[in-house]
Amino acid sequence: MSLQESVRYEQISPKAYEHPADRAATAALRSIPMLDKVVKTLTDIYHERLLRQVLTGNSVQISDRQVPQLWAKHVRAASVLDIDKVPDLFVTQMPIGNAFTIGAKRPMVVILSGLARDYSGGEVDAVLAHEMSHVLSQHYYYQSALEFLRQMVQTATGAPGFLPGIPLRAVYLVMLEWWRNAELSADRASALVVGDPLVPCQMLMRIAGGALEGMSLDAFLAQAAAFEDEEDMYARWSRTRWQAWQSHPFAVRRTRELMKWVNEGSYDRIRDGAYIRRGQEPPAPRELDAAVAHYQERFVKILETATGGIERALGQLEGWLRPRSSSPGGAAAGASGAGDPNKGPRRN
Repeated sequence: MSLQESVRYEQISPKAYEHPADRAATAALRSIPMLDKVVKTLTDIYHERLLRQVLTGNSVQISDRQVPQLWAKHVRAASVLDIDKVPDLFVTQMPIGNAFTIGAKRPMVVILSGLARDYSGGEVDAVLAHEMSHVLSQHYYYQSALEFLRQMVQTATGAPGFLPGIPLRAVYLVMLEWWRNAELSADRASALVVGDPLVPCQMLMRIAGGALEGMSLDAFLAQAAAFEDEEDMYARWSRTRWQAWQSHPFAVRRTRELMKWVNEGSYDRIRDGAYIRRGQEPPAPRELDAAVAHYQERFVKILETATGGIERALGQLEGWLRPRSSSPGGAAAGASGAGDPNKGPRRN
């Protein structure tokens, strides 16, 4: 089913499709003392006006007058999720398939030219729908802070007089853990918008291996099953440790998680109109409360292990950021790659 034939999910709440791990991790993130204050400071520094100027000056803004067929796909994705205010869309030159959403107050979707050029129409639809779901879930607020943290971590490595790296990396690891779970929610929304869960699976295969002709989705799904069924405990531990520093879950895991959700029947129920509307979100169930507690303990452990204390880590970070949030250019102007969409690989 093409995106043009997709239904419109009137007033759909992101709670209708959000992955439980995303909901739990987001709630746990907000419950950590001082963390929201640090995130606000980060997003204040990472001036959205500066980023918009960089994109406007060194990318191509898509509209009904500029690559109108791509703009039409973007507008349709917003319409299907019942988002009235369509985010700005930019294309920037990079020879890889990629996209991301950023902007703490006014979200902007950026799609890289390699993806727009090499992926099929349905795969591009899936990517745009994925990014639009980040807008509906308001993930972009924390994502903007995460992007700035990434730049700070890169700058802090070996830089004399800079913020000590351990507290900074600890906060960064917590944010990465949250973002990996947020990606699972966006994959679900992508399937709902394009009207076929196999299309985002195909897109994930392309992200993993490139736009190579002859790829088999069936073989990729079998690969995902074999990956999940790995019995070697050392191998599982090793990949978990490696994944801790990645912003996105493995493509095969994302595929597997999406198909599990579809097979459980939630996808069909939402497609049939049985979903939570905005303003009608029910109280968190007991199992979600338990999951929030799990992630809170996990996040606290990361901070405690790395720094010896949550307040020490966040207090030190907030204290270092405070004078920069009031400076003319903020730290973003001097950070390595700050505000430059052409630096630092990202995946949708």
